[in-house]
Amino acid sequence: MISRQTASIRKSAAFLGEKTFRLAMVMCLVCAMSFVLVQNSPVDPVRAYIGADANQIGTEQRTLIAERWGLDRPPAERFIRWAGQIVRGNLGTSMIFNEPVASVIGKRFIVSLGLMAAAWVLSGILGFALGIISGVWHRRAVSKIIDLYCFVLASAPVFWIAIILLVFFSVMLQWTPVSGSTPPGIPAGEITLAQRLHHMLLPCASLSVISIAGVALHTKKKTVEIMQSDYILYARARGESAFGIVLRHVLRNSLLPAISLHFSSLNEIFGGSVLVEQVFGYPGLGKATVDAGIRGDVPLLLGITIFTTIFIFFGNAAADYLYTVIDPRMRHMEKINEY
Repeated sequence: MISRQTASIRKSAAFLGEKTFRLAMVMCLVCAMSFVLVQNSPVDPVRAYIGADANQIGTEQRTLIAERWGLDRPPAERFIRWAGQIVRGNLGTSMIFNEPVASVIGKRFIVSLGLMAAAWVLSGILGFALGIISGVWHRRAVSKIIDLYCFVLASAPVFWIAIILLVFFSVMLQWTPVSGSTPPGIPAGEITLAQRLHHMLLPCASLSVISIAGVALHTKKKTVEIMQSDYILYARARGESAFGIVLRHVLRNSLLPAISLHFSSLNEIFGGSVLVEQVFGYPGLGKATVDAGIRGDVPLLLGITIFTTIFIFFGNAAADYLYTVIDPRMRHMEKINEY
């Protein structure tokens, strides 16, 4: 028993050590590439910070603003100073919000978290269910309908879907709010959960509709392969029902690749939220990203990039861990590799 516990602890430590090392390497590359891209951006941070009154500001005031934000130093020195602050956990100060970048990201991410989580879970469940249905009955009309839905929406831009839903449900039918995450003019303490969900409905639908297609198509392909396998033929020969085949064989074998694909789509969910939040005026992290890019808020833009990298990395690491939980064969393969 002790040896098994020791081996389990060693495996966990090795897993964490490997993931930590990979995260460090990824962060170094992301920080360097992000800084180079921002440095070569055509947007002038000083001019973007001043805004519409840029032409009325003198050279001395521009110099003072550049000195305040450290924009007067050479790029190499700025990168070293910025990287040193990142190591100490200081992401800097936002130029447009005039508060710490970590605080801005925290406030905006809380708003976006519910939206992205709901869209991610909904798209995963519906995409997996549609993929199973389309794969099991892949020669029937229902499969062709699901395929048509997936192929059309997989090639549709998310902002276009968001605009269509906004025009139809908010403008024409007036069933949903036009913009915002909460009703205007109501104190935060008096806003109910139903009101927040009402404002989240269309943005969540816009995000999930696009993500459903990829999961459904991938799951259908895997399901068709499973249904044509020898062990499914043997199960049918034993007289096992179609429901039993799906429950005992299809779900378990198709769930693992679906989870792998869905966890890797976290970057698509976040990227889609940037456009969706902009269309619906949803004050989350995606809209803050757009504002930071347009107004040249370099510290906030770099901070969001770092946060997004960590968020997606841990999502993929969670998928690696869930493999062994869902499919016991992965644990058996690890034991075989030890010998």
